[in-house]
Amino acid sequence: MANFDILEDLKWRGAINQETDEEGLRDYLAKHDDLALYCGTDPTGDSLHIGHLIPFMILKRFQLAGYKPVIIIGGGTGSIGDPSGRSTERILQSEETIHKNEEALTSQMVKLFGTENFRIVNNREWLGKMTLLEFLRDYGKLFQVNNMLNKEVVASRLENGISFTEFSYQILQAIDFYILNRDYGVQMQIGGADQWGNITAGIDLIHRLEGADRPAFGLTIPLMLKADGTKFGKSAGGAVWLDPEKTSPYEFYQFWINQDDRDVVKYLKYFTFLSHEEINALEEKVKTEPWKREAQKKLAEEVTKFVHGEAGLAEAQTVTNALFFGNVKELTTKQVETALAKAPSADATSEKKNLVDFLIDTKIESSKRQAREDINNGAIYVNGDRVQDVDFVVDPAAAFDGKFVIIRKGKKKYTLVHVKD
Repeated sequence: MANFDILEDLKWRGAINQETDEEGLRDYLAKHDDLALYCGTDPTGDSLHIGHLIPFMILKRFQLAGYKPVIIIGGGTGSIGDPSGRSTERILQSEETIHKNEEALTSQMVKLFGTENFRIVNNREWLGKMTLLEFLRDYGKLFQVNNMLNKEVVASRLENGISFTEFSYQILQAIDFYILNRDYGVQMQIGGADQWGNITAGIDLIHRLEGADRPAFGLTIPLMLKADGTKFGKSAGGAVWLDPEKTSPYEFYQFWINQDDRDVVKYLKYFTFLSHEEINALEEKVKTEPWKREAQKKLAEEVTKFVHGEAGLAEAQTVTNALFFGNVKELTTKQVETALAKAPSADATSEKKNLVDFLIDTKIESSKRQAREDINNGAIYVNGDRVQDVDFVVDPAAAFDGKFVIIRKGKKKYTLVHVKD
């Protein structure tokens, strides 16, 4: 990787918003191969979503280029709440919840970054041991309130009010950068665009305590917007989580494969590790053969594999193919539940019933005449099998552990019938 210019690569990918000292960072990278850099996340939930993933993709790129990533799980800062990107105060969580979330996020990070050339730390280790007097004497004296008020994250909250607790967050994050720089040899912090003020506060603190020539750099990434101007990171059903129990690999895969042609190349640059040549080739495919959706398929494959592994990708593709080609018999009961979670649904009892009556009772058909016509025309499928016999009897116990009956009308109109005892 000696000839690989990580900063030029990030610029090509559109992944740099601001840098504190590009010339100094380039000079450092030219003379040293030991750059360590970090990004943090507070344990406000038990899973990251794809919006959180953006800065960690940058961290991963540095790892693949041979540099040393460090991740802070903010057990300390998470106890008070980050005001960034919010117009109101965060609700404080219990210590039990925070600890549970710390474990879940740590597990996700290990899955993404592995165990080699990578370190996870918890800022509870130093913030949790600091007394109030130490905080005020050793650090509080180094921060001017007027400068803190001018930080965008604070200034935007002044009209509605901000507590001293959240106001002090930027000092705690600055302490994090200082401790990592002093004790762990970390020279650089990465964050979202809204973290610029917190990052520069950390650099200022390092220079105050360790000297102005101490290497310390900051880099933020742009706010990612979709082509329609809305914020990236959510589907129609809400956040897209990395936890497969919250967003199944199939749903995760579908989120990426359904991206707009106007966005897909940008996402390939941000969220995959494909080469410039591969992405340029896919960009050309979007222009010349958009109906093939090759770029979207590759995007879905690469990101799903990165987050959920080869097994998760295989499951997502199995479910996708089963629904697209109608081979739903190949699916497990759990796969059916997640794959058709957003499909129209109905309820039925566990008793066997004539297909025409079953279609009427579940409101899939509006009349017996229409039901018979659709059956005779081969438009009705029961659990993946085409049924053209109006006397066919539906046995709810016949498939999917007796929990579901899948009715397909036409090519793609699925209804998931929940079997009730």
